[in-house]
Amino acid sequence: MLLRSRRAWHLSRRMAHHGRVLSPFFQTESAGPADVIRLISHDKTNRLTRACVQALTAAIEQMKRQNQLRPLILAGNSQFFSVGADLNEINALTGPEAYEFSAIGQRLMRTIETYRAPVIAAVEGHCMGGGLDLALACHRRISCAISIFGHRGAALGLMTGWGGTQRLPRLIGRARALELFIAAEKISAARALEIGLVEAVVERPVEEAIRSLQAAASISALV
Repeated sequence: MLLRSRRAWHLSRRMAHHGRVLSPFFQTESAGPADVIRLISHDKTNRLTRACVQALTAAIEQMKRQNQLRPLILAGNSQFFSVGADLNEINALTGPEAYEFSAIGQRLMRTIETYRAPVIAAVEGHCMGGGLDLALACHRRISCAISIFGHRGAALGLMTGWGGTQRLPRLIGRARALELFIAAEKISAARALEIGLVEAVVERPVEEAIRSLQAAASISALV
């Protein structure tokens, strides 16, 4: 597993001449004023494996070193933003390996959180566990109507080590955060909008994220 992770990490660091990142875990593209990272996987669930997390971190850190930093949009597919960590991989971890995996995930979340341009999570479908942690690390979250949010770790005897337990209460309040974490409750996009987890529910989240960034850029140009 470690050898595979290193190979994927090095692959993600190879930047093509148009600024795209080659990776088996995501695709990158330019869209209007933003760069888009779209998670991909063979089964469409976009699990955040160790190799995937390291590849994402390397790619975003590379983007942060660009002279002209552009806003960033994180997305998945129409059914899954991300289901979070790979439970089979987690179950195979020793104690020290689990601690290291937690640190690797935290590095990704901090890399996103400290990005100097806006980062928007454009959520469609399931946004669960570590996938929710990923969305929470973004500066803004936009959802489609069929999205489902949740952190089911407690039902499995697990608790996130990627910072979601700190970010979620700050965003929606302690009581509502406990509903998601302790009760392992899943909520709809409408409920997520009601409690402030997402800022908008739209038909096409990526397109809406691009539109909002274009509008912000236009206003800035007039100031």
